[in-house]
Amino acid sequence: MTSPGARLRELMGRGIVVAPFVFDGVQAKLAEAAGFGAVYMTGFGTAASYGLPDMGMIGLGEMSANAARIAAAVGVPVIADADTGYGNERNVAQAVERYERAGVAALHIEDQEWPKRCGFLEGKRVIPRDEMVLKLKAAVAARTDPGLVIIGRTDALQPNGWDDAIGRARAYREAGADMVFVDGLKDRAAVERAAEDLRGIPQLLNSWLVTPAEAQAMGFAAYIHVGVMLRHFADFRASLVELRDTGTVALAAGDERVEPITRLLSGE
Repeated sequence: MTSPGARLRELMGRGIVVAPFVFDGVQAKLAEAAGFGAVYMTGFGTAASYGLPDMGMIGLGEMSANAARIAAAVGVPVIADADTGYGNERNVAQAVERYERAGVAALHIEDQEWPKRCGFLEGKRVIPRDEMVLKLKAAVAARTDPGLVIIGRTDALQPNGWDDAIGRARAYREAGADMVFVDGLKDRAAVERAAEDLRGIPQLLNSWLVTPAEAQAMGFAAYIHVGVMLRHFADFRASLVELRDTGTVALAAGDERVEPITRLLSGE
């Protein structure tokens, strides 16, 4: 039987893999039904599902359990956020073991100090490059499925600047990471520059600034997108306001937008 990681590698061999952010099984099933070949378990969204900010307030237990729920809900590969690996090399090895048992296809480990901060927030601090290299080597050594995709993420751009971020990405690839992930690219020029400076190294892109087709043309291997999840939060909030103010919500049972969802979740 082909492992989730092997399936993800096969998909990436055909072209860029687009994975929308999801933080629970329902969202993952809807993404799969919409035709996406993979989903991305977001740490930001997982923390939000606990009513908490993405600032290191949940740990390995909560994150790996959510990864297992999502992976069990769908047949497509799951790319998962594993934060900093939750400690030193020994902790990273345990995280890889837990995520692998959860059934994910890929996981990314970042070089922030713990407690970490959401990748697009200011005030991040990163550990020394050499420490992160050791953590990635421990992650690679800990996997029992060679298909599991280990992604080395750097958050060094905001605190340390471009040259350090790119240098770290190259070092993480040399340490054995299958893919690298430079987070915090805030404009199209930065996306294009990352694609050029790391050309030839498989990259994951977290951006809404370019389309998947444009990202593929730039050479990115995987593309995660937060937009649907943010729209979900905004729509839910607007619906709550509507219910509070009018006593009803315009979207009613039987609406053509609701029926396919109820059928999917009832197992039909």
